[in-house]
Amino acid sequence: MPRHAEIWLLPYLADRIRTRFSPSEEKIGHVWFCIADHFEPFIARSGLSVARQRVNGWRKRWPEIAVQIGPDSFDAPPRHTFFYPAEQYHPELLDPLAEMTREGIGDVAVHLHHDRDTRENFIQHVAQFRDRLVSEHGLLRSVQGKTRFGFIHGNWALDNSLSGGRWCGLNDEVTLLRDLGCYADFTMPSGASPAQARTINTIYWCNDDPEKPKSYDRGIPVRQGAGIAGDLLMIPGPFGLRWKGRLLPRMETGELAAHDPPTAYRVRRWFELAPRIGGHLFVKLYSHGALESNSEKLLGGMLYETYCLMREGAQQCGAQIHFVSAWEMFQAVIAISEGNDPAAALARAPITAISYAE
Repeated sequence: MPRHAEIWLLPYLADRIRTRFSPSEEKIGHVWFCIADHFEPFIARSGLSVARQRVNGWRKRWPEIAVQIGPDSFDAPPRHTFFYPAEQYHPELLDPLAEMTREGIGDVAVHLHHDRDTRENFIQHVAQFRDRLVSEHGLLRSVQGKTRFGFIHGNWALDNSLSGGRWCGLNDEVTLLRDLGCYADFTMPSGASPAQARTINTIYWCNDDPEKPKSYDRGIPVRQGAGIAGDLLMIPGPFGLRWKGRLLPRMETGELAAHDPPTAYRVRRWFELAPRIGGHLFVKLYSHGALESNSEKLLGGMLYETYCLMREGAQQCGAQIHFVSAWEMFQAVIAISEGNDPAAALARAPITAISYAE
């Protein structure tokens, strides 16, 4: 078995048994699909010139691919969410991402790598990056006068979940994120890392214990009409095992990478494993799209194939598919939790900067 299976194996088996023997009576009617990109232009300690080439490659190719993919069931274009690292901030690298956001095919959220941090430094660092995204790039959203952002933790170490405080250091990180304006965390699943939560394949609320690490380990599942039930919303991707073509199982974490491309079989597993609320299925995948080994594949056909396979999977279920950003996925979840129609809550302003071939 993969490493640290002692954390997730029993919850995984319980989830599979429950799904097999107590299936939902409600059929899947809507598939909400999001790609959360851990987008690190300076990955592998590269310099500015390499980082610039990486961003420009996406700026050139992604709009073309978005047109090729075409709209979803509600005539909306695909939207790629770039979770950009706060510690790698450089204005000229955010501008192209902001342009794609204004064109309706991108979005930007917050990613962060830090190590043995202090509360004061964390608050200052995240708040400064958050405010720069707003004031200098016109990104993020304001809700009731408060700027909101999605979050992915670097090295999976959310809420000080790795031993010795490595890659975090803050037992109250969930509370700090909530107070800084984080609307949801998209870090999980972390797979073979000890940071992996015991709560899997469920969108849930976690409540922080500021004296202890890994407060997101367990939580309260989101239910239709139940409202807010915790400090921070956790939106994980599909997590489980894959067996096809192997004697030993392989871990499925929803990663899109050069070494692990999409297949019809993987799409079936995503549909089987991904969190579900009533007739709504939420498929959140992730990638490290700035790294050349991945970007060459993603921009060379893998993204197009992924969206096509997802559309086909939804059609086979008789469901409508929504191509959404992380923010829009959050909005859909909140609408359901409030007992509202998520499709109505997500009515977008008209997208005029992208056109599709007949």
